[in-house]
Amino acid sequence: MSDPSSFCSAEQFTTRHLNLYLRVDFSARVISASTALTVRCLQDSLTSLILDTKDLTIKKVSLNGQEAKFSLGAAHSFKGTPLEITLPSPLTRGQEAILEICSETSPKSSALQWLNPEQTAGKCHPYLFSQCQATHCRTIVPCQDTPSVKFTYYCQVSVPKELVALMSALSDGDFIDPHDCKRKIFRFKQNVPIPSYLIALVVGALEGRKIGPRTTVWTEKELLEASAYEFAETEKMLKHAESLVGPYVWEKYDLLILPPSFPYGGMENPCLTFVTPTVLAGDRSLASVIAHEISHSWTGNLVTNRTWENFWLNEGHTVYLERRIDGLLYGEQFRQFKALGGWKELQNSVNTFGATNPLTNLVPNLHEVDVDAAFSSVPYEKGFALLFYLEQLLGGPDVFLGFLKTYIQVFAYKTVTTEEWKTFLYSYFSDKVEILDKVDWNGWMHTPGMPPVQPKYDMTLANACIKLADRWTEAKESDLSSFTAADLKELSSHQQIELLTILLLKDPLPVSHVKRMQEVYNFNAVKNSEILFRWLRLCIRAKWEDVIPLALKMATEQGRMKFTRPLYRDLYNFDKARDQAVSTFLKNRSSMHPVTEMLVAKDLHVNA
Repeated sequence: MSDPSSFCSAEQFTTRHLNLYLRVDFSARVISASTALTVRCLQDSLTSLILDTKDLTIKKVSLNGQEAKFSLGAAHSFKGTPLEITLPSPLTRGQEAILEICSETSPKSSALQWLNPEQTAGKCHPYLFSQCQATHCRTIVPCQDTPSVKFTYYCQVSVPKELVALMSALSDGDFIDPHDCKRKIFRFKQNVPIPSYLIALVVGALEGRKIGPRTTVWTEKELLEASAYEFAETEKMLKHAESLVGPYVWEKYDLLILPPSFPYGGMENPCLTFVTPTVLAGDRSLASVIAHEISHSWTGNLVTNRTWENFWLNEGHTVYLERRIDGLLYGEQFRQFKALGGWKELQNSVNTFGATNPLTNLVPNLHEVDVDAAFSSVPYEKGFALLFYLEQLLGGPDVFLGFLKTYIQVFAYKTVTTEEWKTFLYSYFSDKVEILDKVDWNGWMHTPGMPPVQPKYDMTLANACIKLADRWTEAKESDLSSFTAADLKELSSHQQIELLTILLLKDPLPVSHVKRMQEVYNFNAVKNSEILFRWLRLCIRAKWEDVIPLALKMATEQGRMKFTRPLYRDLYNFDKARDQAVSTFLKNRSSMHPVTEMLVAKDLHVNA
C-alpha cells in the first residue's frame, strides 16, 4: 500500500539509519544539514531513488562517496518537491549503501518556528522548535517522509553556546564547536527505530529539573516552577501505562513546555514530549494530556500507522490507553465520564466538517488531500468510540486489555494498516467471530458522520452537568435570579468543561443568560484554558459583544489550534466581530506557527 502523502517509494528501498549534522543559524533563520542515509535496496536492481523534500536547497548528493546526479521534480502545492537521485551504479536486493546529501532549509520551512526573543518568556534569547508531524520533516532534511519507514538516528547540532539543544533522542554529550568557539555542539542518539515525523529539535534558553527517575521537565526558567508542579505525577502515569501494556522501551521520558505558539496540546516526540503551556492550569487538572502522550510511547511510536489514512490506529488506541490510565488514577466512573465527553467532542467535529464530509470517515481517503487540513478529533474520538464499543461487546475492560497488550507485542517496532489490525482482532477473538461479524465495519470505518452505534456510558458524573445545562436552556428571563455561584460548588473542573460542552451542542443561549452566567460563575477570570475556551465560544454564539476582546486575546496569546481555530471561526461568523477578527489575524499572523497561520487564513477566507 503506497502512501498518498509521500513521493518516495517504500517498496523499492528503505532507510535504516540517519546520521545528521545540523547547524542552526538564527540570524538567517535556516538550518544547514548534512544528512547521511543508510538505505537498503528492496528490489532486484535499483538505478534511481526518490526522496521527499519541500522548500529545501539541495547542494550536493553522493552515494558511498561517489558523486550522484540529482534533479528536483515539479513542486506540488502541499507535498513539496520530489528529489530524484540517479545512482552511480545500480543497487541489488538486500544491498545497503550510504547516501549523503548537503542541504539547507528555507526561512519559511513549515516544520520550524523561529521565535524572536520578545516572543519567549525570558525575552533575551531567540528560540526554535520543530513540528514534523505529519509531513513536515521533508522541510528540514531530504528523507522518506512517510510513517511506513522506520530508522534509528544519530545527530550533532551546532547552536549558539548560550543556548541548549534537545532532540527526540537520548543525549550523547556536548562540546564547544571546533570550527567556532561561540557555538556548542550537542549530540543525540535514538536507538529505537522511528518514522520521520518523530524527529524533533528545540533550541532555546532552556533549563531542566528532574521530577522523576526517568523524567526531567525542560522549559524556560520562568515556567520551570509551575511546570515541575503541574507534571509531578508523570512517573505514576508511566508506571500505570507499563502495568497496562508492558515495559517502556525508550529509557527516558522528558517533557518540554514550549512557548504559547506551539500548535498542538502535546506531541509525542520519543524521549521528549512537547507540551503546550495552555495545560498549566495550576491544579494539575489538565495533566491528562501527559497520559495521552505517554500512551503514544506504545501506540504510535512503537506500533505506528503505515499511512496517515490509518491515523486512527495511532490516536484511537492512544485515547483508549490514556483513559485507562485516567481510570487507574481517578476511578472507573471518571474514565466513563471522559469517554462520554469524547463522544461530544466527536459531535462537535462532525458538526464543523458537516455530517457527509468524507474527512469524518474513520479511514479517510487522503489522495490529493493535505493531511494538516484533514486533522481533527475524528481519528481520536471515533477511533476511541469503536474500541470502547468493542470492549463492551467482547467481554469488558480486562478482556479487551488482553487484546491491546498482545496487539502491541505483535506489531512492536513495525507499522500497521486498518486491515491488518482487523485481521489480528479476528484471530485474537477467534472464539467470538459471530459477535465480530455483527459489527457494522463499513459504517464505522468508511462512512462519514457519527458512528452507527453509540457505546454505553456510566452517567454518574455526567448527570449533574446535564441537569444544570437543562436548567440554563429552559430558563426564562424571570428564572435567572435562581442561579448562584453554589451551582458549581460540587462540580469538578472536568464537569464544568462538560457543562459548557453540552451547552455548545444546543441552540445559542440569549445574551441575558450568558451575562447572568458571568455574574454568578465569573468564567471570564478562569485559569483553566479548556473551560475558558468553551465559555468564550458560548458567549460569541450568544452574540454577546462584550466578550469579543477576550476571545481575540485568547486566540492570539496562545496558538494551540484546538482553541485558536474555533475561536477565529466563531468570531468570523458573528457579524459584529468579523472585521476585528480578520484585522487581528492580519496583525498577528507573522508571529503564528506556519501551519496555524495557513489554516486560520483559510478559516477567515484571507488570501495566503
